[in-house]
Amino acid sequence: MLVKTYGAAVQGIDAIVVTIEVAMTRGLQFAMVGLPDTAVKESHQRVMSAVKHCGYSWPRMNTVVNLSPADVRKEGAAYDLPLAIALLVSSEQIAAPQLDRYMIMGELSLDGSLQPIRGALPMAIEARKRGFKGIIVPEANASEAAVVDRLEVYGARDLVQVAEMLAGIAPIEPTQFDTRAEFARGQSVFDCDFSEVRGQEEVKRALEVACAGGHNILLVGPPGAGKSMMAKRLPTILPPLSLGEALETTKIHSVAGRLKSGSRLMTRRPFRSPHHSISSVALVGGGQNPTPGEISLAHNGVLFMDEFPEFSRSVLEVLRQPLEDRHIAIARARYAVDYPAGFMLVASMNPCPCGYYNHPTRECTCAPGAVSRYLARISGPLLDRIDIQAEILPVPFDKLADLQPGESSAAIRARVTAARAIQAERYASEPGGLHCNAQMDARHIQRWCRLGPDATEILRRAMTRYDMSARAYDRILKVARTIADLAAEPDITPDHIREAIGYRNLDRGTWGKTV
Repeated sequence: MLVKTYGAAVQGIDAIVVTIEVAMTRGLQFAMVGLPDTAVKESHQRVMSAVKHCGYSWPRMNTVVNLSPADVRKEGAAYDLPLAIALLVSSEQIAAPQLDRYMIMGELSLDGSLQPIRGALPMAIEARKRGFKGIIVPEANASEAAVVDRLEVYGARDLVQVAEMLAGIAPIEPTQFDTRAEFARGQSVFDCDFSEVRGQEEVKRALEVACAGGHNILLVGPPGAGKSMMAKRLPTILPPLSLGEALETTKIHSVAGRLKSGSRLMTRRPFRSPHHSISSVALVGGGQNPTPGEISLAHNGVLFMDEFPEFSRSVLEVLRQPLEDRHIAIARARYAVDYPAGFMLVASMNPCPCGYYNHPTRECTCAPGAVSRYLARISGPLLDRIDIQAEILPVPFDKLADLQPGESSAAIRARVTAARAIQAERYASEPGGLHCNAQMDARHIQRWCRLGPDATEILRRAMTRYDMSARAYDRILKVARTIADLAAEPDITPDHIREAIGYRNLDRGTWGKTV
């Protein structure tokens, strides 16, 4: 008897339907075809144990399992459940008249209980797209898959529960989830706030400008000045996620297996902070079984790289392409995947190996040339891709002792959101999904960043004096455009240009100079 069940394979952050075909004839052999990996091949033993433990018998027949399409590699243990159901139906131990109306995925334990799987959300999205009535997944993944509306999502505990549901013996209640209500509730819930930061008004302003335009930023300052503290609060002032962005972000974390059991829709922008010992593969993604890396997990959010020069040179250099293209294409011998990587890079570093170069009260103990060698660990092309370079100095005692809270994240976020709204309206007719100033290319800069004679002369003097690159020129114009948007001014003024030039500290011989 030939039986078909339907599952899914994840490619990149999307899923494709996989048909699990089981045919039984006389004999005792078991064969699996359709490009399964080792984990899928091992399902034979897991499924056999689970079937017997749940009170069913293992069919003593010649069994051929085909995973279609045959040219797509099948990975992981999530095909256990659809394979077990197909075997039970094919051997006529259970009846499932509506089997073709459900997508089924789940990993089986030896006792028949179901273990959580990766990628439940993109699988549910594909199931709805292909017209399935519902999807059956492990109970731990039901909340995640239920984010998709107009699709019945059933969370099951074990193989017996799924078999009885398909046979019509004991129905399972579909998991209910109000996506929009949950999304609205989680938009403004944070564990920290900018009001807790004492002083550092200039750096707060630089961070506000960075968030308003989606610009990458580098904070340079001594240990204990507050670099990490402020960076961790950036998600609180970034514009709220749209529902589309939230679904895309949740898909990435689902595919990577980073969603906690029972998790649903991600409502806050991600904040990723990898250790400086991270490898290139862990940063950009890939591996033997491809998974998204840290830059994709930070998509629509913040990638914070503390102690920036301590990352290996090879790791830092792989950032250059995704910073420009906002996606990462990974090609290996066995696969080629494309992951989104539209993140805001926030990096921090000490000004020198000892950490006290340019410190107002402590003397730098580094040897001559050590400061320039330390900065040289970051290549010029990568440094050029960071729009804002801000120096941060220690907070004076009177500021630390001030009991008055600083400006709240909500107030800053309101200005940032207003500036982003101006940009969204400006770029509404632009192709390619342009939605913030940091994404402008040369054509957009020429159109939207025109300068008057006074502003042009200020920029010309700065470019000549500090020997800035052409890429730095573009960055200054982008940042100036954002500063003008924060002020709700249609034109870029000389003051906007001056402030933008002030955010190119590392392009100068000595930090802290002004034009």
